[in-house]
Amino acid sequence: MARSWLDYRTEAWVQWCPGCGDFGILNSIHKALAELDIDPKRLVIVGGIGCSSRSVYYIRGSNVHTIHGRSIPVASGIKLANPELTVIVVGGDGDILGIGGGHFIALGRRNIDIAVLIFDNAVYGLTKGQAGPTLPVWVKTKALPYPNVQGNINPLLLAFASGYTFIARGYAYHVNQLKDIVKAAIQHKGSAVVDILQPCPTYNDYMTSEWYEKRIYYLKDEDPTWDPAIRSIDEYRVKAPRIVEKMLEFGDRIPLGIFYQDLTRETLEDRFEKLTPGYLSSPPAKRPISVDSKPLVHPFKLFKDKVLVT
Repeated sequence: MARSWLDYRTEAWVQWCPGCGDFGILNSIHKALAELDIDPKRLVIVGGIGCSSRSVYYIRGSNVHTIHGRSIPVASGIKLANPELTVIVVGGDGDILGIGGGHFIALGRRNIDIAVLIFDNAVYGLTKGQAGPTLPVWVKTKALPYPNVQGNINPLLLAFASGYTFIARGYAYHVNQLKDIVKAAIQHKGSAVVDILQPCPTYNDYMTSEWYEKRIYYLKDEDPTWDPAIRSIDEYRVKAPRIVEKMLEFGDRIPLGIFYQDLTRETLEDRFEKLTPGYLSSPPAKRPISVDSKPLVHPFKLFKDKVLVT
């Protein structure tokens, strides 16, 4: 029997402010998982620190709440230990693009089969509204004593330059459209990122729902022929300039949808299989560590010639 989105809910009390965009994102994740019929026992949600990272408590799976900015390396270790798992990273723009920025870039280089969902409200909501990495320069929110003096990161361009093979943007209050984007990100084989724009009604009184609704539009609505898929180097050369042009567009108009999907690059898991045949059929998490209660490798024997063990 196919699972309902209710099957992915937990009993935990959802601790977000009324009107927070996190609610819409959480609902879209529940619906995406249900439509993909992913077994919760084979699902891992990894979060860092922040309002959005509390999602790990609200999605049924084998989930991990890590420290600030370190969700991607933890998720990478989990995926490489057992490639059969569906691994999703959830976190805010501050967590993933600020303190976790180096790990975000590394994931794109490696092209590990992980989906990263950025809850992008442009502020640090959990620590009372400081300017986040995506808040535009000279914008003053009610939580800031002075306008933001730092330039903002463009998550899509950073992902593109880093090597992500799936790049998309959604909007938290458009749950069904976001659900379809999240589904596509999970289904993609390789490093996927979805930058999810969301209002923060408590601390960001500039980028409100009204502000977004006046600007957002969907790539497919404007151009029904829009096709983000890259199947060859020649197709890349033709499409890349237009893709980058749309990634740069953020102001009076803000495009949503799937911007880029490279179908040509192999994943790090596939590279490991070439380097060590049998890795995918027998990854580290599935290999026996003992026979008849006796360890196959005794830890002390590994260091018998080292000064660490006498």
